[in-house]
Amino acid sequence: MQIKQLPEDFIKALPVLEEIEQAGYEAYFVGGSVRDHILGLPIHDVDIATSAYPEEIKEIFKRTVDTGIQHGTVTVLMGDDSYEITTFRTESGYQDYRRPDKVTFVRSLNDDLKRRDFTINALAVDRNGEVIDQFDGLTDLDHHVIRAVGKAEERFHEDALRMMRAVRFQAQLDFKIEEKTAQAIADNAPLLEKIAVERIREEFVKLMLSNSWQNGFSNFLDLGLSEYCPDFKGQKMELEELLDSKGQHFIDEDAVWSAIGYVLSLNHQEFNKLLRNWKVSNKTREASLNTLNLLHLFENQDYDLWNIYKLGIDNLPRTIQLCQMFLIEFDYTSLQTQIDQISIKNSHDLALTGKDICEILGVKPGPIIGKSMSQIERAVVEGNVSNNFDDLRHYLLSNQ
Repeated sequence: MQIKQLPEDFIKALPVLEEIEQAGYEAYFVGGSVRDHILGLPIHDVDIATSAYPEEIKEIFKRTVDTGIQHGTVTVLMGDDSYEITTFRTESGYQDYRRPDKVTFVRSLNDDLKRRDFTINALAVDRNGEVIDQFDGLTDLDHHVIRAVGKAEERFHEDALRMMRAVRFQAQLDFKIEEKTAQAIADNAPLLEKIAVERIREEFVKLMLSNSWQNGFSNFLDLGLSEYCPDFKGQKMELEELLDSKGQHFIDEDAVWSAIGYVLSLNHQEFNKLLRNWKVSNKTREASLNTLNLLHLFENQDYDLWNIYKLGIDNLPRTIQLCQMFLIEFDYTSLQTQIDQISIKNSHDLALTGKDICEILGVKPGPIIGKSMSQIERAVVEGNVSNNFDDLRHYLLSNQ
């Protein structure tokens, strides 16, 4: 197959390939960028593979950065752009089921493509647009199939995270996992425990934010991967409840975790523990905890403006989406109208400060200041007083 019109991202990088070839070496566009272009999807990163060794690349180009030179990767700076150039290599001795004990640089493109995870990622394109396809990756692209390169079990023993990548690609591309590859995932799922949770989380979140997340998530459960993720062991039936929300997509990572907390029926402490075990960011953890609290308030019809405000107005669109996902009904439009009328986002927006309260009441700083500020804040949120200095001063004096 020949790509008649290279994508703009490839065209911009052609001078890099040309300089490498002029020096007597081979160079190709490889991996996900090739796959995505053939599928008509946007290209995110342009990866280049070459027969030149790292030191040879550094001799060819004046401006380089040793990005991962021990694994053969050098970043070439050209104008305002940068390109990762990786030497063809073979790998061996994966004792931690993630990183090779030994990396050997080679001159053969075919040897390099052999070590890649899936056939649809084992494609290369030369500067003329000719596609090099040693493992029928183009056929698998046509048939929407995810198939391991060579023996699936060997690929997963080399890098157990590839099992998560398989279900992630399934969700992102809406492909099917080929039977032998799926069986190898089911057989080797326990190896996932060898992988750092941060890496698993990254793949899991990408899966859940994909358009066809239900497909990937279903296999994540059915092939046993969930059993080896933090706090998911023995929870397959509960997690399957997420699949009942047909056609629904999560608006962000916080929504994903909140939905999980909901179907697992976790209280605040249990949910906090799960989020910590998955090592989510503090920002995501706080938003997810508050969103789940809001979700429970709406489920129990036990909410008011002050509760919503304290748990974060910014969390409301996410909560409403999850309520719709879980068929929790209430008057969303009326509630949104009330929320829109709240004139402050937080206490810093108040037209009156703690120092002002000291002067108005003639008191020194102390507990009364915090209590008064909270009282005023709630009154503004509930629409009992306008957020301007004179009205707040009058309200304060009238409620002592």
